[in-house]
Formats: sequence, C-alpha cells, structure tokens
Amino acid sequence: MSVANYCILVACVLPIVCAGLAKSKGFGKRRREGGYDNNNPREWMARLSGWQARANAAQANSFEALPLFIAGVLAAQQLGAEQARVDMLALSFITFRLIYIGLYLADQAPLRSLAWAAGFFSAGALFFV
Repeated sequence: MSVANYCILVACVLPIVCAGLAKSKGFGKRRREGGYDNNNPREWMARLSGWQARANAAQANSFEALPLFIAGVLAAQQLGAEQARVDMLALSFITFRLIYIGLYLADQAPLRSLAWAAGFFSAGALFFV
C-alpha cells in the first residue's frame, strides 16, 4: 500500500478524532450531570461552546473534505501519476488538515482559513499530477 493510501486512512480517522475531542467534555459524567447524551447526540453537541464546539465544527469540515481528497488520490493513481508526487500531495493534505484542526481548536480563524485553502489545493492538485 502506498503512502497516499495510508493518508486516506488517516484522513478518514481525523473526523472521528475531532468528534472525540468535542465529546470529551461529557466523558465520565452521567447524562443528568451534563455527560454525553447518546440518546440525543446532536442536541447535546449543539449546546457545546468554546473549543469543544469548534472541535465539532472541525469534525463536520473534515468529513466534507474527504470526498475530494479520496477521489484525487484514486484518480491520480488510476491515471498512472508518479507515485512519489501523489504521496507528497497526500502528505501535504494531511499536514494542512492537522494544522487546520489545531488552528480551529485554538480559535485562529484567519490562519485556519489559509490552512483549509492549502489543503484544498493539495487535494485538487492530485487531479492534475
């Protein structure tokens, strides 16, 4: 399996990590004490604030970024692009997504948008290698 294929797996795990961070406020607490409510998870998540709310938003955006990235890697490989270039672009996408998530949690909106754009262009470039 190539580095780019491993990057697909990492990209698929990132939203789950973000969801875990968002829900961490409720871990170890009973539901009636504000703990995570698995019966009404979206309602519970909608009441989050601060970095946990931003982690939930990063989760949603991470899911939104997946299709373009996965399609880009698979298209590049199917069309016979040089694997080293595909791997480099896939690694850059993952790097920018990690930076994006960190900046989202830190409430650094302008820098976060730059990281998002860099990741988007990394994923888009996969179609042209």
